[in-house]
Amino acid sequence: MNAADAMRNLPYRPCVGVVLFNPEGRVFIGRRIGLPVGFGETGIWQLPQGGIDEGETPEQAARRELAEEIGVSNARVLGETPDWLYYDLPEHLMGKVWGGKYRGQKQKWFALEHLGDEREVNLNVPGHHPEFDLWRWEELERIPELVVPFKRHIYEELVRAFSPIAEELRRKSAA
Repeated sequence: MNAADAMRNLPYRPCVGVVLFNPEGRVFIGRRIGLPVGFGETGIWQLPQGGIDEGETPEQAARRELAEEIGVSNARVLGETPDWLYYDLPEHLMGKVWGGKYRGQKQKWFALEHLGDEREVNLNVPGHHPEFDLWRWEELERIPELVVPFKRHIYEELVRAFSPIAEELRRKSAA
């Protein structure tokens, strides 16, 4: 078995992600730290996400990741993806990230509504390595075009799964 075949036989890293909505139905998106400049808008943005710790439920992991990455704890769950979503790392990253133990990630995604003031958002949470250097609220439908290509299908699925939530929040805020 060659190295590429061995990498494809690795397991997927269990992970969660959060689509954090504001009351107007827009989504938190953060610009990743440490990515090369020159990409423009494409490939440098993502939503909060991370691994599931031993003994955590996916929802507990989602809430922890949200607090660690952007300082938000005042949020309520509005929905979750019914299934796990999978992506493979591109070949040039396989064996280089996560200690070379995984071929990609399997992700359970949650839609949460931020109930606090946006001043609660903190990209430099004490005791945690910053993930983002900039953030903004963005339309859910625009998110797939802003992320790295190998994760785009995941974000397209999030648009399909959570568009009704975005529309309901927009409707309520316009009333």
